[in-house]
Amino acid sequence: MKKRILIIFALLTVLNIYAQKEKHLASTPPMGWNSWNMFEGDINEKIVREIADAFVKTGLKDAGYEYIIIDDKWQGGRDTMGNLIPDPEKFPSGMKALADYVHSKGLKFGIYSDAAEKTCAGYTGSYGYEDKDAATFANWGVDYLKYDYCYAPAKKKVAVKRYSTMSKALQNTGRDIVFAICEWGKLKPWKWGRRAGGNLWRTTWDSRDIWESKNYSVTTAGILEILDKQNGLEKYARPGGWNDPDMLMVGLYGKGKSSGKKGCTDTEYKSHFALWCMLAAPLIANLDVRNMNEPSKNILLNKDMIAIDQDSLGKQAVRIIDNNGINIYLKKLSGGEWAILFLNRNNNTVNITFDWKKLRLDDKISAKGYKSLTGYNLYDIWKHKKAGNTNKPLKTAIKSHDVLVLKLIK
Repeated sequence: MKKRILIIFALLTVLNIYAQKEKHLASTPPMGWNSWNMFEGDINEKIVREIADAFVKTGLKDAGYEYIIIDDKWQGGRDTMGNLIPDPEKFPSGMKALADYVHSKGLKFGIYSDAAEKTCAGYTGSYGYEDKDAATFANWGVDYLKYDYCYAPAKKKVAVKRYSTMSKALQNTGRDIVFAICEWGKLKPWKWGRRAGGNLWRTTWDSRDIWESKNYSVTTAGILEILDKQNGLEKYARPGGWNDPDMLMVGLYGKGKSSGKKGCTDTEYKSHFALWCMLAAPLIANLDVRNMNEPSKNILLNKDMIAIDQDSLGKQAVRIIDNNGINIYLKKLSGGEWAILFLNRNNNTVNITFDWKKLRLDDKISAKGYKSLTGYNLYDIWKHKKAGNTNKPLKTAIKSHDVLVLKLIK
């Protein structure tokens, strides 16, 4: 009996340690920037330093964006001891010096690898070198690892094992490193990503810089196609582990090397950003922030919208209505508040009337005691002003591809 009690106590201790670590690391969705869609293989240490400077100058840092992540094509192979080395032409000062510079700006440094012998772009991967590479990343000062799955077996057991192996290797370094699982949703990583040590897991193919492709595939996944794939995944998101519908296309305007050449309008980028915030998605920008225009800045620096994404309760919004091109998303916030988003997917302006009294919340959405959304004051997230209350129906017009986002405050 005594032995059984000791075993139970030990298990509870381990679970408590894990829970504390999970709560500490990625307690809200990560925010930052990734090099891939804009620069692809043209990334180098000069650009990264300038991006870090721009984070501070533009206000991105103060708004909560902190991770600067170098994606694929940074690798220069391995040295005679089997250690990963960066491309000496792109990163002549080395990764540790670059990470130190990023840290000196009050930011965090991220990098990329793959759970196979080579990466998606054919560069050196980490399979078989997990412990060595994790130690290298920690020594460099890496704070975030995006871990891809190209050239790895498309089997769930293999994926779980390979991701778990790298996760344990990262934990063994003693350094806090956010672990981003990039499996693209084929093997449903939302069901096992947290167990494999992930702090976020990709739910779809790479997002393209296009509002709607009408053809979800590895090369044509538009913003709306990505959005629709998030329905039903809300129960898997919570502090420490997030569904990741891929990076933000805001401000690319078709200029990204790897995101498609069509581009979106500012209205569509605004809606894209608002939807990702409602989904409690990681907010990882891709644009060249050194040359960010005012519309992109106004979108990415909307602190009221960011606060919804970063809400401590960690709830992903639920799509409660899908009717005639109008989608309504509802997100429970801390402190008994709510956020609601109305999306017009149509190609024309739509007038809507929304009766708060007729909306009844089921147990999956509401907390005990909430029967309807009446009795709240409304705050318009994009206009930054009060917008009436929920005691009478909402009547408004929403332009094509635009959103209305309201916060419900008691």
